[in-house]
Amino acid sequence: MAQTLKCISPIDGSVFAEREALSRDAAFEVAVRARVAQADWAARPLQERIDLVMAGVAAVGAMNEEIVPELAHMMGRPVRYGGEFGGFNERASHMAEIAETSLTDIAVGEDKTFKRYIKRIPHGVVFVVAPWNYPYMTAINTVAPALIAGNTVVLKHATQTLLVGERMAHAFHAVEVPVDVFQNVFLSHDVTNDLIAGNAFDFVNFTGSVGGGQAMERAAAGTFTGVGTELGGKDPGYVMEDADLDAAVDTLIDGAMFNAGQCCCGIERIYVHERLYDDFVAKAVEIVKGYKLGNPLDAGTTMGPMANVRFANEVRAQIAEAVAAGAVTHIDTFAGDDGGAYLTPQILTNVTHDMRVMRDESFGPVVGIMKVSSDAEAIALMNDSEFGLTASLWTRDVDRAARVGDQVETGTVFMNRADYLDPGLCWTGCKNTGRGGGLSVIGYHNLTRPKSYHLKKVTT
Repeated sequence: MAQTLKCISPIDGSVFAEREALSRDAAFEVAVRARVAQADWAARPLQERIDLVMAGVAAVGAMNEEIVPELAHMMGRPVRYGGEFGGFNERASHMAEIAETSLTDIAVGEDKTFKRYIKRIPHGVVFVVAPWNYPYMTAINTVAPALIAGNTVVLKHATQTLLVGERMAHAFHAVEVPVDVFQNVFLSHDVTNDLIAGNAFDFVNFTGSVGGGQAMERAAAGTFTGVGTELGGKDPGYVMEDADLDAAVDTLIDGAMFNAGQCCCGIERIYVHERLYDDFVAKAVEIVKGYKLGNPLDAGTTMGPMANVRFANEVRAQIAEAVAAGAVTHIDTFAGDDGGAYLTPQILTNVTHDMRVMRDESFGPVVGIMKVSSDAEAIALMNDSEFGLTASLWTRDVDRAARVGDQVETGTVFMNRADYLDPGLCWTGCKNTGRGGGLSVIGYHNLTRPKSYHLKKVTT
């Protein structure tokens, strides 16, 4: 019996969209069509692939007036923020700009006897499993460079953002990217596992939970299919005694609360030098008290609901456990908090790493703030985590930030900023945040394989 996938809107709990999942046989047929189409796609000139991909990106942008309220319905982000096209376009454009140099042959040497070089060869069929929190930007991180590099792409989007992949595929097909080169699919977990275990793909890119990443790796075991993962996070901020206090508070609290805290590299714990601690907390509380929690379709709303009631309940549980263990809350319950998906943002002090709210991923609008007295103490606390995606360091001293950053177990070190993905840098993580790397020249290397040429010339 066919499975129906349903997007439940966090606005009111109604079914916003539903699609029938593909059967196992139909799903494997998709993968076969992608494999058949790949050679012809890779044979096209690089500039032609770039132009088609960027035309597809522009076609998504042309839908933005429809996309913005659709996102609000699906995952709760307020319409006032205007969607994701800015970052979507920035990331794709950068990967288009660096494609030629990133994919060019690596010359090893040539003389009268030998010519030696290394080519970058597309894997073949790339399977992209994208998350709901930034559904367009996270998908394009892999879709654009994979297609540009000569792969075909099969995209499976999260059920919470059921319509995103469908819109992307429609846009790309409208500009004449061949239908079998970029396919959107609706799949159950079981069929997804069967496809990976059945060697349907040559590379899998997954963004989501630690458990989801483990499932992907288990499915791929023994197939030798490459798996790239971006999983959980518990990203720290560290405010040193010489920091610009106002800038640090504004940026770190925005990084903790924007998108109802549902950001891959959102700030989930903050360590502040004792000289600035009291002022930091006071300013942070003032900012959060000014938020307006409500319907994301209302232009006055600054914080919408979390994407699902169960996500909000996990955050409530972490807060309640922390308070029971001695943590102090600073934000009174907002009028818009319905006990469901609409959740009051919260700042906690008197927290410790014995509390889940400082260890487990919260992925919601809560942040714990701790006082520290030295770099060494802050580094030890930042590293006391199973995750490692980003760390945000606040100081006027670039050399100090670099020294501290060298000791932090993380994928990206920010100084005086947070919660931003620079497409010129590799987006990567360590520990339970996963393995692999997207965007930058390294993103192209992960979406291709090296092929060496050792050509001996006939000299007689």
